Amino acid sequence: MVIVAGEQTNSESPERVVQIRRCACVVKGGRRFSFTALVVVGDGQGRVGYGYGKAIEVPLAVEKAVKAANRNMIRCPLTKNSIPHQVVGRYGSSQVMLMPANPGTGIIAGACVRAVAESLGLTDVLTKTRGSSNPINVVKAAFDALTQLRSREEIARLRGVGV
Repeated sequence: MVIVAGEQTNSESPERVVQIRRCACVVKGGRRFSFTALVVVGDGQGRVGYGYGKAIEVPLAVEKAVKAANRNMIRCPLTKNSIPHQVVGRYGSSQVMLMPANPGTGIIAGACVRAVAESLGLTDVLTKTRGSSNPINVVKAAFDALTQLRSREEIARLRGVGV
């Protein structure tokens, strides 16, 4: 059983529950269920992280995933409300392409990449997901793409030229 859910709020930062899965272990007395949660957390200012938690109950799994997401935060350069350049991220057999968009375009993305983009603070971005649509792999591919982003100033500094 797979549930793709919406947004939950926390006192620290809003988290987006991307997926909740139920797993059943058959024991002598019947079935014993456990749950896993994939959560994306961001501050809307260019910092975002994802976490995966596993527990006997859903709220505990989400809480563990939020803690893991807060530990694994990354910072991404943003230009206005979009990304600086086109980038492709890969994880497993999933590919996510992120492209900058003109102001007013909105977030053109599926549920998993949309959660990452909204948590990051993007408002105008075009995306395309290819290959596997497994939410865990898609989120990891989106994070791979985000780690490849560079700002104009950073590229100029690396090349040793002025902007």
